[in-house]
Amino acid sequence: MKLIYKGTYKGVIDEFDGREEIKNATKYKEANSTDELMKIIMWPANILQLVLLVFVIVIVGKDFFELSGFLKFLGAFVLSLILLIPHELLHGICYKGRVYLYTNIKQLMLFVVGEDALSKWEFIFMCLLPNILFGFIPFILFLINTKWVFLGLLGAMCIPSGIGDYYNVYNTLRQVPKGAKVFMKGFNTYWYLPEEK
Repeated sequence: MKLIYKGTYKGVIDEFDGREEIKNATKYKEANSTDELMKIIMWPANILQLVLLVFVIVIVGKDFFELSGFLKFLGAFVLSLILLIPHELLHGICYKGRVYLYTNIKQLMLFVVGEDALSKWEFIFMCLLPNILFGFIPFILFLINTKWVFLGLLGAMCIPSGIGDYYNVYNTLRQVPKGAKVFMKGFNTYWYLPEEK
């Protein structure tokens, strides 16, 4: 991976110069802008976060409302924000070539766009990797030992932050046929069958 920080996202994603043009690629049926994407994912993300946090609070009980519970909540919140950068880097390491990193502070988003075409399952793995490491594993560890409240809170905050990734996985599972390759161009995602390239 060669990471290139592109700064604030202003509605345009730079093209990868020298990348081979795929003529028979099919564009995903998906959001075409961050504004459109936010309209699709914000409510599910907020509802998921509320459900997970309430779940943790119910399991922890009255201890959650003591000072130590508040400090764990605050620490998990701060760490979940710090982990946004490693989250994107984990996406990036799934690519061999260039990866562009964009920030969109207005919508509290960071995102990467990779140069390489990945198989369907590589693309799904790339989407889920940071969510598994920073969200699901801490949350499952909390379920195994409910005294690890900090991990439960961290998972409850990190799992919903991957809602855009789950949207990509959903679209990939529904739209991409077996044996296809997936690549990103601009804001959108495309698939193609290598033999029809």
